[in-house]
Formats: sequence, structure tokens, C-alpha cells
Amino acid sequence: MTTVAAYAAPSAKAPLERTTIERREVGEFDVLIDIKFAGICHSDIHQAREGWGEAIFPMVPGHEIAGVVEAVGSGVTKFTVGDHVGVGCLVDSCRECENCVAGLEQYCLKGGVGTYNALDKNGEPTYGGYSEKIVVDENYTVRIPDGLSLDVAAPLLCAGITTYSPLKHWNAGPGKKVAILGMGGLGHMGVKIASALGAEVTVLSQSLRKKEDGLKLGASSYYATSDEATFKELRGTFDIILSTVSAPLNLDAYLSLLKTDGAFVNVGAPEEPVALNLFSVIGGRKTLAGSGIGGIQETQEMLDFCAEHGLGSEIELISAEQINEAYERVLASDVRYRFVIDTATI
Repeated sequence: MTTVAAYAAPSAKAPLERTTIERREVGEFDVLIDIKFAGICHSDIHQAREGWGEAIFPMVPGHEIAGVVEAVGSGVTKFTVGDHVGVGCLVDSCRECENCVAGLEQYCLKGGVGTYNALDKNGEPTYGGYSEKIVVDENYTVRIPDGLSLDVAAPLLCAGITTYSPLKHWNAGPGKKVAILGMGGLGHMGVKIASALGAEVTVLSQSLRKKEDGLKLGASSYYATSDEATFKELRGTFDIILSTVSAPLNLDAYLSLLKTDGAFVNVGAPEEPVALNLFSVIGGRKTLAGSGIGGIQETQEMLDFCAEHGLGSEIELISAEQINEAYERVLASDVRYRFVIDTATI
């Protein structure tokens, strides 16, 4: 076991504080990663504050991890010391079910092992990226291409793959009209990726405050959802609406913006249930769907795509002692567009 410094929530809703945690010894197929940067995802806040249900404490959040390989187990073939690597939301899965075999480890039928707030196969709690180092099986580690600096690459391990996977699955590309709902940590990557895929991109945001940024990042138009005229003007417009919003929405209003056979895909996960009139999907043969991160192979594909197109996250680099302040700013939508912790400050 190795003792490393970390920032943890000692209990639900408690401020995060500096502590130490134990990392397992490097096993035969393990990679020891010296974490350089860790992104702050809204889901970190949901879990640290038990917004999604009972959680495991103390909790070390963080599933947007970028670092450098410090050591490898004797059986490791994919990585060597010095490689730039990343870890996302999963650190293990059953590897045997239909979904795992198909490269859909995020939908493991026996339940994948989350990077934090989960129990590993030995029943030990997992701890995430707000820490100095982490030990991960090589099969759940991805390579960060040379074209991406580690700080802007870290958020791609969640925000990047969470938007890339559904955009690819629902065939965003040339000739398709895609709306990105919400212009935050996920949304700004959705705009970049949908645009790079060749789609015509519109941002739907509560206000026009971030319009200039949206257009700069690849959107061709930008509308305020607080303006009722938006819903009249855009009725029947989009092939895909990707919702990155983690607050309850008027789904019927947004479904009216889809074309026939259009899809409204949720990647934001509100803590409360939402209401739906089924006529909103029956009329127009519309799809109301959800999507969760991506498999390991697809995550690597996404990183390679982002490197090829020069897509990194727009970040605000912070020190570890600013984590609690950053949480409050995320809740206030006061970040453009992803906080990233410089883990050297832990």
C-alpha cells in the first residue's frame, strides 16, 4: 500500500478537506499514475452531497484524470513509464457480459466499478482523482495523444466522452442540425465536437450571456430558452438535441423543437424526476433517450479525435484549496467552462 495526499468529503455536504488515503500496490496488470490534473465535474458535487442517493464516505471525487505513468506491473503491455495517460469514470467492469464484450463497459450488466464512490472487486472503496496518485488496471487506462496538453485533456475523460458518444451514436455530422442544450462544462465540449463532426450546431441556453463564446467554439446560432419566442421560431428544427442540463426541464417544450424522427438525448442527470406528456413523442415518432459516458475503446477514439481536431476543454486552473469555492461557482454557473485542479497543490 502507498499513502498519498488527497482532498476528500468526510461526510455528505461537508466541505472537502486535505487528508491521506491508501492506494493498493501495483499488481501485475496495473499502472501507477502520477496525477497532474483533475477536472471538477458537476457529478462530483451531486455525489459528494448525496444528490443522487446514499454515498460512501470519506469520498475522494474526481473522474477526469490526466497524468504520467510512474510504474507498471510485470504483465502490462499497453503502457510504459513516462506515458501520458488518462482515467475516466470507470476503473473496472465484469469484462464478461454482452456489453463489456461489445466495448460498452459503461453499461456493464453486472455493474461497472466507478472511479470513486464505488466498491472494487475486493469490496474496498474506490477513491478518485483529487489525489496525488492512482493505481488503475491498464485496460481501464487510456493514452492521451501528444497533441493534447494534460490540463485541457483532463475534462475530456468525462465531459468529452459524455458528449462525443451520443453525438456519434445518433449520427451527428454533415446535413444534421444539432442543438446543444446548456453551455457549461459538458455543453461547451458538445459544441466543439458536434461542429468538428460537421453538424450545423445551435446552442440553447437560458440567456445570451455566453453567445460570443458559443459562436467562437463552433455554433452557427445561439438562442435564449428564457425567451418564449425561441420555441415558436425553432419548432420542428433539430435532428438531435443533446441536453447537458442537470435541472428538471419542460420536456414537452423541447421535444417540440425536434423534426420527425428526431432524438432528445439526456446526458445531464437532474436529482428530481421530470414530467412528460407522451403525445410529445408519439406525434413525430420522436425519441427521448439517455446516454452515459462511453466505453474504453470509444474514449480512446474520442481523445484521438480531439487531438486531430485540436479540441481541448476551456479550463480555469485552480489550486486544491479552491475546490470548495469552485463547487459553489459550478452551482452558480460561474465557470468558463471547466475547473481543473493542479494536483501539485494537494
